[in-house]
Amino acid sequence: MIRRPQPSYLDLYDALLLDLDGTVMHGARPIEHAAGGILAARAAGAGIGFVTNNASRTPQQVVDHLRLVGVEASAEEIVTSPQIAARLLAEQLDPGARVLVLGAESLASEVREVGLSPVAEDSEDVVAVIQGWDPTLDWRRLAEGCYALRRGARWMATNTDATLPTERGIAPGNGSLVAVLRHATGLAPQVAGKPEPGMFRGAAQRLGSSRPLAVGDRLDTDIEGGNRAGMDSLMVLTGVDSGMNALRADPIRRPTWIERDLSALTGPAVRPVVEGERARCGAVCATLQDGDIHLGGEASDIRSLRAALALITHHMPDAAFTGALRDAEGRELPEIPTPAGDQAAP
Repeated sequence: MIRRPQPSYLDLYDALLLDLDGTVMHGARPIEHAAGGILAARAAGAGIGFVTNNASRTPQQVVDHLRLVGVEASAEEIVTSPQIAARLLAEQLDPGARVLVLGAESLASEVREVGLSPVAEDSEDVVAVIQGWDPTLDWRRLAEGCYALRRGARWMATNTDATLPTERGIAPGNGSLVAVLRHATGLAPQVAGKPEPGMFRGAAQRLGSSRPLAVGDRLDTDIEGGNRAGMDSLMVLTGVDSGMNALRADPIRRPTWIERDLSALTGPAVRPVVEGERARCGAVCATLQDGDIHLGGEASDIRSLRAALALITHHMPDAAFTGALRDAEGRELPEIPTPAGDQAAP
């Protein structure tokens, strides 16, 4: 009997909506296998969209930065939270309205592009504040935003990511700077970027995709955003969130798939088989017993993580997993070791 090969992700999906920071790169440092995975996806005919909350670069600057980490792209493939934020403000304000920009020049450029007037200081005719990540954002500029918001100006945040992966580690993101003004004003902004579904739907529409896959490293932005957009989602373990985070995530943040990195795109998309309280992924299994999950293989085997995730998705579709994860000897695992590849053919 001839065994039919399992389809790859590139067989199942016609486009990849890729996060950048933590998925393709860490700042100026490329993530291993990312460029190769994207190149293979292009060769297979998949549409490629880069969906980023980073508000410090224009689409062309994103393209230039991607080239530095070995990835070729075009500006038409880039969807940024500043683009979405500026467009949303333009829908709410009169043409030419003055908007205080708390962010980089690239954010001001997007505001200007939609027919609004970006300014750097508050005044009586400022009707909105737009805030995006900018490493030079200081107390003086945050104070300008505080003055405007307390007068009643609208507030739009490009995103609320608490952290940002860099080549040196995890640093404060735009959400941490937004929190400063939330604390000072007691107000909450509108949010344009991930996990709002508009970025994903817009990117899929731009690519003409009917079967897109949202890909990223963060559960609270990439995975939740893809899920909220009604898309399947793939979490890679190259950035902020860990395998244990994925297992304990609320259902809206639970990924459809989980892989080590983007090298998996051309390999088989392995769907574990769930039979009652047991899930099998190749030669590896996981069992649900008294609310805990017992791994039948090495915790560092990516197939163990897939099997555990399948059990949780099947048995807890509307609730988070709160039990213990245990190894083959029954010992509780506080964390999952960095998964290695499949130890044998899946």
